Amino acid sequence: MRVLLFGATGMVGQGVLRECLLDPDVTEVVAVGRSSTGQTHTKLREVIAPDLFNLAPLPGFDACFFTIGQTSAGMSEADYTRITFDLTMAVAKAVIDPQMTFVFVSGAGTGGKAMWARVKARAENALLQMPFKAAYMFRPGMIQPMHGIQSRTRSYRVFYMFFGWLMPILRPLLPGYVTSTEQIGRAMLAVAKRGYPKKILESRDINDLT
Repeated sequence: MRVLLFGATGMVGQGVLRECLLDPDVTEVVAVGRSSTGQTHTKLREVIAPDLFNLAPLPGFDACFFTIGQTSAGMSEADYTRITFDLTMAVAKAVIDPQMTFVFVSGAGTGGKAMWARVKARAENALLQMPFKAAYMFRPGMIQPMHGIQSRTRSYRVFYMFFGWLMPILRPLLPGYVTSTEQIGRAMLAVAKRGYPKKILESRDINDLT
């Protein structure tokens, strides 16, 4: 299986990349982003793309995992829409393939009244209408970063510094609310290989797949 990965330097993307490189069914991972992952592996190829809004077509892949995301804190709706909706659509149109499975990392609460939730819902709905083989929307809640992975967002790093010790306790107790970078990566690979009855997966679905 050949995989395209967007957002490989982010917290979720790092976890997805790790699981892809470990999976024997994955023959190649192409990480597309504005900067290098800093990793080397026989399966890994990097494409540095300063402008993700104007990508050349990327055909011939079995799955695309889109993990680019940014907190909406302090952002206007227009700026957040450009990153969360416009960029997602630009990438999806560049990679679209009727033989490809597209997985989009959204978030718990998507579809609610908050600005970020409305914008993410627009992105989800648009992706579900595109002619991919299949498209899945991942809506994780709290995420435990594993295997030394850290968030690039300062506020999240501070949170994990003080409360990270709770995550291993909460994850088995609250599977409907807490998952991990490892489980997200494995669940993405599972839906790409075997599909899933639901198009929108919450934390419990993600955890059940792993």
